[in-house]
Amino acid sequence: MHPITSKALSELFSHGSRWLANLRRAKTVRKQESKQALRQVITAARETAVYIRQLNDTGSRDHRMERHLSLLWTELGFSLEDLGLEKLAKRCQIKGKHWADPKHYDSEFLQKSDSSLERMEKLAKEMLADISR
Repeated sequence: MHPITSKALSELFSHGSRWLANLRRAKTVRKQESKQALRQVITAARETAVYIRQLNDTGSRDHRMERHLSLLWTELGFSLEDLGLEKLAKRCQIKGKHWADPKHYDSEFLQKSDSSLERMEKLAKEMLADISR
């Protein structure tokens, strides 16, 4: 066993200080990434609501828009999963799959999944409020 010198203590303290600073920075970055992803959920919910209104008004499907919505919700699901926001991530994945293939899930499953646009926007807003505290 080597004796502890003042130089070794100084290096240890310096290393510990840098480690704590990096940890704080990482938490701040993670917090910002979470805020951004949650804001994107709100944006996606509103974009989807506008498309649904258009669909109801015209009765005409737009496959390019549905492809966009499928990718948007799927990518959001992956981002939220990476951030550890699993419940909302799963709902986003369901939305993405639903827009890719509207017949994939039956209406009972969609009802039980609690993945309505209103519910997802509400959850995102609640999580944003928690992060901002």
